[in-house]
This record gives sequence, C-alpha cells and structure tokens, in this order.
Amino acid sequence: MQTPSKEPESSSMTHEEEEEMLYDMSKLQEQVQQVSRAQKAIESKMDGLRKDVEAKMDGLKKSVEAKMDGMEAKVNGMDDKMEELKINMNKLLQEMVTKGERVLKETHDEKKRNVNHDSIDSNVGSKTHHIPKNRYEEV
Repeated sequence: MQTPSKEPESSSMTHEEEEEMLYDMSKLQEQVQQVSRAQKAIESKMDGLRKDVEAKMDGLKKSVEAKMDGMEAKVNGMDDKMEELKINMNKLLQEMVTKGERVLKETHDEKKRNVNHDSIDSNVGSKTHHIPKNRYEEV
C-alpha cells in the first residue's frame, strides 16, 4: 500500500537561518573529513607497525632457526664423538682383556717353571739331610 505523497511545504526559514544551517553543515563535513583523514593515518600507522612486527618476528624466527641448526650440528658432533669414544673404549677393553690373558698365562707359566725348578732342586743337588738326634729336635 502506498502512502499518498505530500506536497513540500514552503520553507519557513529565514535567509539567516539557512546560512547558519549551511555553515553548520559545512563544519560537519569538515569534521567528517578530519575524522576520515585521522582514520586513514591511524590505519597507515597500524599497517606500518604490523609490517615492523612481522619483520621482527621473521628475523627472530630466522635467528631461532639458525641457533637450532647450530645446536643440532653440535649434538651431531657430540654423537659422532660419543660413537668414537665407544669404539675406542671397546678397543681398550679388548686390549686389556688380551693383556690380562697374557699376564695370566705368563704368571701360570712362571709358576709352572718355579714348580719344576723346585722339583728339580729337591731331587738333584747336594742337599744335606739332617736326621734329628731325638724326636723332639726340629729339623
């Protein structure tokens, strides 16, 4: 349903009131433009700040990645050194076991020789046998 259109009423404003209203509208337009310019300036500053933060974050990220790569390289180097140490320790233990077996064998051989020499000495040579005069005398 359509509302019947009204005829525009004739302006009851005076010329001074119209000028004042135009002046007020001009002031409002100027204020709107100032707010718009301020908003654009703020948005521009925000964009600049956002780009600065992003750049700093990228730099920080790259720095952290570089440090992590360095740490990883150090850990890998330590792994290599640990593996080398493990190999050297195994070689040293094998050497010690081998030397220990040789020392045991040499000691065993030495004891055998000593026993043989003792046996030979007891069977051969000019040993004087002392016969006790009585049964309470020590030899």
